[in-house]
Amino acid sequence: MATIEARDLRERIGRFRVLIMGRANAGKTTILQKVCNTTDQPEIYDTQGNKIDTTIVESSIRRGNHDITDEMVFKSNPGFVFHDSCGFEAGSEEEFETMKNFISKRAHATKLEERIHAIWYCIPMDEHCRTFQRSEEKFFQECDTGHVPVVAVFTKFEALRPVAYGEIKKQLKGVSGEERSKRIAERVEELFTKTRILDQLGNPENRARPKSYVRMQEMNKTDTNCNTLLEHTTFALDNEELRLCLVSTQKSNMELCIKCAIATLVDCAHKQIDYGDYQHDIAKWFPHLKVRRRLIQSDDPW
Repeated sequence: MATIEARDLRERIGRFRVLIMGRANAGKTTILQKVCNTTDQPEIYDTQGNKIDTTIVESSIRRGNHDITDEMVFKSNPGFVFHDSCGFEAGSEEEFETMKNFISKRAHATKLEERIHAIWYCIPMDEHCRTFQRSEEKFFQECDTGHVPVVAVFTKFEALRPVAYGEIKKQLKGVSGEERSKRIAERVEELFTKTRILDQLGNPENRARPKSYVRMQEMNKTDTNCNTLLEHTTFALDNEELRLCLVSTQKSNMELCIKCAIATLVDCAHKQIDYGDYQHDIAKWFPHLKVRRRLIQSDDPW
């Protein structure tokens, strides 16, 4: 069984590269900050590695101009590099083609470190009556993402709760708090189903279809995180090297490390493999450990 060292991966692949997409005010920046455990703004670099004045970038975005090739990096976690599609959603056909070409080029790049490794498409739920707009339809129908997994991220999911409450407010009179919460949650699910967004995203005629779906809510609160998004992204990756690369950028996410190790256990359950390889393939998911390819012998005399 082939083995992979996290250090070698970082040297060969470099950073885990994500393209984040979605309309303005979809909560994209907040998600990136949560992923990198910071409240700071990212540093922006051009394709030559030159740092760009963020005030220039911000003014360009306000004018509707944005270079998708620019790299966003947070000091708190330089293991990630992000690209933002900002611009095409409300832009011209030319901007859409620029985005398509970027995805096609980076999805099929020969070198793994130059590829985009995942796409997070953010769809805000605070306009649940207009959830799937023309920009989403156009992307999923026309964009070839190759082997790059797309994760649909339903942001601001908490916005459905007051709508649900308003629709069944009269029915909740005299109902216990527990029952009230249950009924509101059920109505939220009904509202989400009525959007038909899962049907639209899963349309077999689409060129791009999400490999996973994540709901994000109350991301403005300090006690929320993006662990679920990172977990779904990890298991959406077909390439084990990329999985290891993503996990290695999240050393503090022990739960994700354990789930990946368990997946390895399940995968190896009915295989005949060398015991040393077996130990290594489990331990490699814990980037804080220094893993060596040798049998770990117990000090117990028994």
